[in-house]
Amino acid sequence: MNRFTIKLFATLRERAHTAELTREFPEGTTVGEIWRHLVGEFPALGGIHNSVGFAVNQEYVEGSFKPRMGDEIAFIPPVSGGADRGGTDTPAYLGKITIGRHPIDLAALEREVADPAAGAIVSFAGTTRRDNAGRVVIRLEYEAYEPMALSEMSKLAVEAGARWKIVRIAIAHRIGVVEIGETSVAIAVSAAHRAEAFEACRFAIDRLKEIVPIWKKEHFEGGEVWIGCQTSHPPALE
Repeated sequence: MNRFTIKLFATLRERAHTAELTREFPEGTTVGEIWRHLVGEFPALGGIHNSVGFAVNQEYVEGSFKPRMGDEIAFIPPVSGGADRGGTDTPAYLGKITIGRHPIDLAALEREVADPAAGAIVSFAGTTRRDNAGRVVIRLEYEAYEPMALSEMSKLAVEAGARWKIVRIAIAHRIGVVEIGETSVAIAVSAAHRAEAFEACRFAIDRLKEIVPIWKKEHFEGGEVWIGCQTSHPPALE
């Protein structure tokens, strides 16, 4: 029998009433089979069965993947938005990639990517708005699988640098409570020309919303809901 640490996040954590489990399964059991076992153990997890992704040791895997003794398995609910790590070398254009509970300083992020070779700096700031889907929003609350989220944010930044000729890119994301008008995510990109900076910045925020394991709970007048768990999906996995 192999023993695994299993992590649950956001709506999965709430439905199972736990964030972490330790379970044993026979050698050769797949992560898909482990997920199906958990749904049997915690029937409330079945409500979003078809949209849950799988990760082992902070890397996305398919349902047919067979974890080994001691692996950390995470089940990833749809993230909040609607390539391998490779070697240890860090590209020169990769700036700070951070997740934290303190307010994001957009000006500091722009200074992080400033460079004499850059003729343009493009930044994006995602802020908490008051109205959404006919609801009056009170605040947002973010949760992250932090080690994997940082890894995936770094990967997408590297991918942006591979696609466009940029000078530097930096990304910051909040977790915890984010009040109305406050910034939850910010991206800054510098490049010799504005077109590359615009394209890389747009790619980075769109990709972040697709794959990075960060979840957003909306607190509104009369209730709360995990945004994305009804409509968006992680990468296609078996």
